[in-house]
Amino acid sequence: MKILCLSTAEPGCSLAIIDGKSIVCEEFWTARLTHSKRLVKMIEHMLTNRACMDLSDMDTFVAARGPGSFTGLRIGISVVKGMAYAMGKPGVGVSSLDGIGFRFVHSSIPVCVMMDARRNEVYCAVYQFDHGRLVSKSKERVVCPEEAVEMADNAALFAGSGSKAYKDIIEQKADNPRFAHEFLDSVNAAALVLSLTSKDNFLDNSENILVPSYIRKSDAQLQFAK
Repeated sequence: MKILCLSTAEPGCSLAIIDGKSIVCEEFWTARLTHSKRLVKMIEHMLTNRACMDLSDMDTFVAARGPGSFTGLRIGISVVKGMAYAMGKPGVGVSSLDGIGFRFVHSSIPVCVMMDARRNEVYCAVYQFDHGRLVSKSKERVVCPEEAVEMADNAALFAGSGSKAYKDIIEQKADNPRFAHEFLDSVNAAALVLSLTSKDNFLDNSENILVPSYIRKSDAQLQFAK
């Protein structure tokens, strides 16, 4: 199965083409250009010049569905929905947190993923893997950094932009914390596919619906409520 997968959940854009269990090619780009101005060109360039494939060759299209940047998520999901509809192929969404957590499938200790949500909060979930297989995943939450450390419970590997933004708090509160390298803190498209394909009948799984999962209300919604 050939899968085109992308994440626009953060300022950096991650894009990958997977064929079965192999990565055909992948790309990560952080620039001042917004996702709306670079994403389609990235996809065209990767398909034509790197993978030597056509859009019609893809069997499935995947996008990070959130949490993350409200605008960024809408752009990525809209592009994937458009490609899936045009090609008559499935379009599915995967948690952005999985796109970080599944980079550490061989971790022997819990993996606490923390994406910076601003306002002194993080989007968080805790993963437990066993020899490359997901054993458990906590509920995705938006919490203060201290609560995220409590979710990790014992010694854990902390990853994601939030783990660096609040590193001092983690070091104070956690039991012998370990930190992922900064290079591995972003949502990774290939890791999204790894998460997706780790489940049976993933194309029919209701958890993989291609709609934004913001977890927290937008600033506009919060202001309107006031």
